[in-house]
Amino acid sequence: MMGLLVGVAAGYVLGTRAGRARYEQLSKAAKAVAASPVTKKAIEVGRQKLADSLSPQPKLEPMKPIDETTTIMIPRDQLKK
Repeated sequence: MMGLLVGVAAGYVLGTRAGRARYEQLSKAAKAVAASPVTKKAIEVGRQKLADSLSPQPKLEPMKPIDETTTIMIPRDQLKK
């Protein structure tokens, strides 16, 4: 019976060490992906698209300046592309 308990205890200790090592490996990989400039840019673009779609105000684009102080504005969705 004592041998069984020693075996279970040894298996538990070795298993937790292996699990911790794998956790550290996954944690490092996740941090590297999160710190990546590509990931940050993708998040920024996604947030901007979401904000644009949820905004009740249409985004206005300058269409044609009349003079130095006056510019006609038109909503983005009405621009001819």
